[in-house]
Amino acid sequence: MSDFEINKTYAEINARIKAGEAVVVTAEEMVDIVKKEGPVEAARRVDVVTTGTFSTMCSSGVFLNFGQTSPTIKAQKVWINKVPSYAGLAAIDTYLGATEPAEDDPLNKVYPGEFRYGGGHIIEDLVAGRKVFLEAKAYPTDCYANTKCKKELTLAEMGHALLCNPRNGYQNYNCAVNFSDRTVYTYMGTLKPKCRNANYCSAGQLSPLLNDPLYRTIGIGTRIFLGGGVGYVTFNGSQHNPGAPRSENGVPTRPAGTMMVQGDLKQMSADWLRGVSIQGYGCSLAVGLGVPIPILNEEMARFTGVSNEEIFTHVVDYGHDYTNGITRDYGKVSYAELQSGRIEVAGKKVATSPLSSVVKAREIAEILKRWIMEEKFHLGEPVDYFPTVDFSFDDKK
Repeated sequence: MSDFEINKTYAEINARIKAGEAVVVTAEEMVDIVKKEGPVEAARRVDVVTTGTFSTMCSSGVFLNFGQTSPTIKAQKVWINKVPSYAGLAAIDTYLGATEPAEDDPLNKVYPGEFRYGGGHIIEDLVAGRKVFLEAKAYPTDCYANTKCKKELTLAEMGHALLCNPRNGYQNYNCAVNFSDRTVYTYMGTLKPKCRNANYCSAGQLSPLLNDPLYRTIGIGTRIFLGGGVGYVTFNGSQHNPGAPRSENGVPTRPAGTMMVQGDLKQMSADWLRGVSIQGYGCSLAVGLGVPIPILNEEMARFTGVSNEEIFTHVVDYGHDYTNGITRDYGKVSYAELQSGRIEVAGKKVATSPLSSVVKAREIAEILKRWIMEEKFHLGEPVDYFPTVDFSFDDKK
């Protein structure tokens, strides 16, 4: 028997969605509901909480089937708009990574490099309906005689296009500063010398995995908002680290869980998949991602009621420590402090900048809420859950 006073099932919640009776709120709205009514009453009243995040997610890419030629070809090397795409899959299948730069990009030879165009930009071009130029080279075989292919094509003309991102939606992340004497260019953005700015990257109380810190509902088969379409969580993401230190509420204070996600690229939109150029670092893809969290019991109500004041991350030096593998931090800060625009680090006031858009995250949570309330989206019950750790809320961690 469960110790919870409130117990709901996925089937019951989906039946309420189908009947138009489900109560759906965003993670921001849930903060006030739990604060006012407590987790038990919040669980009794609310069926689903929607979350969202929109930020650069480097571990992203697409599987593409670009169509056969006559005579047929088994591609050995592939380029799309002069960006290399991996061809070691099958005859006309290729995987394009979001961080792959154009072959003629000067990279950081002209420092800091601009990285104007790469895999993430091609993904945006495709979902925007723009044509791309594909070139393939091959060695001949008896069944695949062609040795080269050049053609223009659009996403609609491709036989198959699957967004498949090995690591998205990081559960918390570092706040980056730079204590060195020179400006450094990182995946956390440009960091001024002598700790003159601080960059952070999470939607805080809207972020999916921060609303399910122990992976009670997010797992293999969870149905999600992905890139403006419907996608799925297909495994825990690479670098999944459930053993990261946690606050008393179970929320990790360092980078922890991640999700592997995928979905039909042809359903998606350039509003939610945007190519990114990061000065001095490389190119990437900004991904819009939202996860609905079923309120199965009061534990899930408590988790989804977490506020920015209760979510903390560590301040890490990217000018020396990070690149040299030194595990050290300069204190913890809450997302309420980070979003205020200024924090205190090593005794000085430092301006903060987000790399994750709270405005877009809020929009994703609202879209997902509307989809559910309009009976266009149902919950996918996971067939398995992510690796986690035993955690007691009585522990002081």
